Amino acid sequence: MFSLEIECDPEDRDLLIAELWEQGSEGIVELNPGAVRAFFDESADRRLLHSRFPGARERKEEQRDWVQSSRDLIQPMEVGRRFFLAPEWRDDPTPEGRLRITINPGMAFGTGVHESTQLCLEALEDFISPGMSVLDVGTGSGILARAAQLLGAERVIACDVDPIAVRIAGLGFVGSADAVADGVADVVAANINPETIVALAGDLMRVRRLGGVLLASGIEEHELDMVVGAFPHVREVRRKGNWVLVVV
Repeated sequence: MFSLEIECDPEDRDLLIAELWEQGSEGIVELNPGAVRAFFDESADRRLLHSRFPGARERKEEQRDWVQSSRDLIQPMEVGRRFFLAPEWRDDPTPEGRLRITINPGMAFGTGVHESTQLCLEALEDFISPGMSVLDVGTGSGILARAAQLLGAERVIACDVDPIAVRIAGLGFVGSADAVADGVADVVAANINPETIVALAGDLMRVRRLGGVLLASGIEEHELDMVVGAFPHVREVRRKGNWVLVVV
């Protein structure tokens, strides 16, 4: 058994985790927002792994059930007023009044503990009403799109520029907001990164219906001014830890 410690940008962590599972990892531990440790059997192709993850630091590990060890670290959690996130292998009953979302560490979503995802889920609770239309830009695992469906959205559109993410999510199309028609969504969610949000600002506003809202997250506190400056009317800024969500 050996492990690879891999550093990454926090916004890319969930997709990295998904790819590591695709490469046959026996288990994954998130060391911090910018690093993970993935465990592999001795039969794994080291040369291929190092070529796919340059800069990864290899370490010899004791033989143990790393799948179970990593699963033990992921516990069900309540998010916001209405959501209950539970790993697919857990059969914990859904608390009364909450909506269950099943998570899988092999999905782009990762464990669901990231503050920016929680900010988005909490904001969706506040802004989605039954019958609305929702656009999820940069859907990743599709958790926000699924949350919108559970909240009663009549139409949910999801997209991501990464075909692996779209395949993992099992919904949406490969592309971005520039491929979406004008004014289709009452709520537009974009939990991506500040550079992309700024680059897409025009399209994110174009696809929003008159009177609708844009929920932009994946933004750290020091990046807030850059994002706020890209939009004419910021209604609210929400914070959780070092992460922020902008309501436009």
